[in-house]
Amino acid sequence: MREITYLEAVREAMSQEMRKNENVFILGEDIGVYGGAFGVTRGMIEEFGAERVRNTPISESAIAGAAVGSALTGMRPILELQFSDFITIAMDQLVNQAAKLRYMYGGKGTVPMVLRTPAGSGTGAAAQHSQSLEAWMTHIPGLKVLQPSTAYDAKGLLKAAIDDDNPVIFYEHKLLYKTKGDVPEEEYSIPIGKADIKRQGNDVTIIATSLMVKKALEAAAELEKEGIDVEVVDPRTLVPLDEETIIESVKKTGRVVIVHEAVKRGGFGGEIASVISESEAFDYLDSPIKRLGGLPIPIPYNPNLEKATVPQVDNIIDSIKEAVRFK
Repeated sequence: MREITYLEAVREAMSQEMRKNENVFILGEDIGVYGGAFGVTRGMIEEFGAERVRNTPISESAIAGAAVGSALTGMRPILELQFSDFITIAMDQLVNQAAKLRYMYGGKGTVPMVLRTPAGSGTGAAAQHSQSLEAWMTHIPGLKVLQPSTAYDAKGLLKAAIDDDNPVIFYEHKLLYKTKGDVPEEEYSIPIGKADIKRQGNDVTIIATSLMVKKALEAAAELEKEGIDVEVVDPRTLVPLDEETIIESVKKTGRVVIVHEAVKRGGFGGEIASVISESEAFDYLDSPIKRLGGLPIPIPYNPNLEKATVPQVDNIIDSIKEAVRFK
């Protein structure tokens, strides 16, 4: 199977869907000739033209509003926000319009739109361009929230998102764009709401999201040398959440570490911990549930401080050892 980058997988998913369905189009800032802030849409305007790869004014609220309106009239827009931090400017359109309209119209209107946006730290882009705000979106009924961690998942989940009749928030971590993986050239989709066990293990479960999946796998490989067998579960979809896979993994290992890049306080890890605590998996726990997340401070510009703000492989290793040592 060929190997392509995460970024290329996202582009391929959009291109395949646009070739199949003329109602699918992209809109966003500088996505045409420039190819978007990170080059994800580069070359697409040459194939699909400026009508379907639409440059927009610098107004995230207007971009989201245009997507909501066009979705209601039968189109299937994909809007790109240059940085996920800017989702705050589009909140009214997302929270009060996109998420609610299908319900308010009694199902007579649907909002099949996908908001793609790069998130996370690690690029030295500082406090206003490096946040992980996905927990905000998971709190809103009516929105689906996806965080693919591999190129394979990115293509399959994005195609499923474009086919979905509901608004989907699709988070792409900036540091994953250049990572490579096996991705079939042919079409496929991954069901929204189905977690993936990225590594089988018996001693402890790590539930990790987005870039933290990669770091969790690195931590697991290191701990294997010490005889600690780690299972890595990637939810892939925060809403809807595959609770069954999480619960079954925790029942198998009896120990769990949850890790995400977003600030730990109020982060989605708290929701996952509650799901475990409120299920039969609680009776199988041999150690307290541990959560790892970002520090409650704005992301620093200084690269050393930036790195210290969010979980790293060593932090994950330490947390796993602590969970395993607990008697």
